Amino acid sequence: MTIAGTSTAAPVVALRGVGKTFANSVTGLDNFDFSVREGEFVTLLGPSGCGKSTALRIIAGLSEASRGEVEWTAQSNKQAIGFVFQEPTLMPWASVTANVRLPLKLQGLSETQSSSRVAQALELVGLGAFAGAYPRELSGGMKMRVSIARALVTEPKLLLMDEPFAALDEITRFKLNNDLLALWRNLGKTVIFVTHSVFESVYLSQRIVVMTSRPGRVSSEMTVDHSYPRDESFRTSAEYAGFCRKASAALGEATAAGGGA
Repeated sequence: MTIAGTSTAAPVVALRGVGKTFANSVTGLDNFDFSVREGEFVTLLGPSGCGKSTALRIIAGLSEASRGEVEWTAQSNKQAIGFVFQEPTLMPWASVTANVRLPLKLQGLSETQSSSRVAQALELVGLGAFAGAYPRELSGGMKMRVSIARALVTEPKLLLMDEPFAALDEITRFKLNNDLLALWRNLGKTVIFVTHSVFESVYLSQRIVVMTSRPGRVSSEMTVDHSYPRDESFRTSAEYAGFCRKASAALGEATAAGGGA
């Protein structure tokens, strides 16, 4: 799979001049323009507090924009969204199966109707053998896999991921990065991924959107013009290091350009 061709696909969703001012008068986003095309893996890269998560929540309908427009193409279904949060947010009293089934239960599907989809989602993230386990019995990486399975079980077209691997150790994070790319390529989802890690953004993405510090705006974009699949040979290559230097420089410029504290 290569980078070529994504620019001609129709946008799934676009934010046009979006601003967000909170009740405490803090402006999180200002004149934010962003779009993602079908099948793309796009990362929002920026310093902590720059509005990356706010942008995701607006796309997901979990927060209202104060200004601007959120546009969905006619072919897109804004309900077909999966959201993976920074924390796994699992129900500690419920099994892995029950945690993954929750979105389908909320949709009114019975246990019989949802069982095959739950099992399939757990197999996709490599947790089929842990269906009966409880969160307290899982490692941090396994809990995040459950969270990803819960997002996938509704068969979303658009997957929103808000720094899902930030709290994990480096080895686990690398493994989940690889597994996420495999899922993306195999399932054909559109992914918007949020991180403040230059290295993670370069490894995962087709396109990186660099945001200024608060209030968040688009400072620049860069394409990671390297084919998939990506593996350790890419992560240790001079090409990867070059992309990282470019992204780091762009992030430095964007942080300096921000208008807030």
